[in-house]
Amino acid sequence: MPTFTALTTLTGKPQATALGEAMENLMPEPTGVGVFEIEDGSGLWEVGGYFTEAPDQAGLALLSSMHGAKDFVVSELPETDWVAHVRRELAPVEAGRFYVYGSHDADTVPEGSIPLLIEAAMAFGTGHHGTTLGCLKALDHLVDQGFVGTSVADIGCGTAVLAMAAARVWDGNFVASDIDEVAVEVAEANLKANGMSGAVTCLEAAGFDHPGLQAAAPYDLIFANILKGPLVALSPDLCGNLRDGGFAILSGILNEQADSVIEVYAQNGTNLVRRDEIGEWTTLLLQRKG
Repeated sequence: MPTFTALTTLTGKPQATALGEAMENLMPEPTGVGVFEIEDGSGLWEVGGYFTEAPDQAGLALLSSMHGAKDFVVSELPETDWVAHVRRELAPVEAGRFYVYGSHDADTVPEGSIPLLIEAAMAFGTGHHGTTLGCLKALDHLVDQGFVGTSVADIGCGTAVLAMAAARVWDGNFVASDIDEVAVEVAEANLKANGMSGAVTCLEAAGFDHPGLQAAAPYDLIFANILKGPLVALSPDLCGNLRDGGFAILSGILNEQADSVIEVYAQNGTNLVRRDEIGEWTTLLLQRKG
């Protein structure tokens, strides 16, 4: 079955949301509509629809004109078994003692490793991206140094692979949160798939704005694998929720952004311990002054 996409951009969340809602009334109707902020500081939002029939280009042109958007770009996608494609592309990942794999690679888990099963269809946070891989390597370094985290938070958890990794090496209280309710559902599904149901508390929250996160503070270790802007905005709360001598593992930071993030976090009471670059991404290991 062919699949068509129709994509446009415009300024402002209210306008983008209104356009996305209007697209739902097109005939033929889209199988799905997405509204996303473009994370480049431009203020632009992307609105897109997926169709199993060629969309009504006249209707799309009318909608873009009514809502002040650019003309829609319509594309026909080739028929692809995307799960099979992703499985071929996403080979298992080793990050020190941690081994992240999909069920199709279950027979490749090395003896003595700590396995973390993340299905290929849930690609965000599988460990293949330089940010997640960097965080796992930083965690592996802490374990090698003899650090023990008994209270750990994973902010913006995605698949919750980082919280699960921590819960595999330590006993204690582990919390994973995300602003996206679907991510929270995915995190809970991953815990179940790994035989870890109940080992990590999964919460829907923005930053630390949740009673469950506040009740567990202060933390020995906080992961935040998000983006520079949210990391900077979160720095007072994140550092304030760290125990003296506790660690933060931060990523989602482009290499050229790292120094400015380090500076902001230093102003909020943390020292740089380690920085690693994987491709264009930097992971920071910071420690709260105590």
